[in-house]
Amino acid sequence: MSDDLHERAHEIDATIRVGKRGIDSVTDELRDQLSERTLVKVKFLRSSRGGTTTDELATELALKVDAELIETRGHTAVYH
Repeated sequence: MSDDLHERAHEIDATIRVGKRGIDSVTDELRDQLSERTLVKVKFLRSSRGGTTTDELATELALKVDAELIETRGHTAVYH
């Protein structure tokens, strides 16, 4: 990942939140946002994680929307 994307990833706010309805409920929204901007930050709420980790959910969501997972930190993920 370029240093520029890495720096910008820290500056943006989460615009999508994944809750108890899971990642399937946000795939269309993430695709739409990625078509309009370079980076999108997603917050995974406790109710979305169940028995999985944020990293697992973030990777699965990236595969579903054919996006690049830039990083995960805490309970957030950044996509490109």
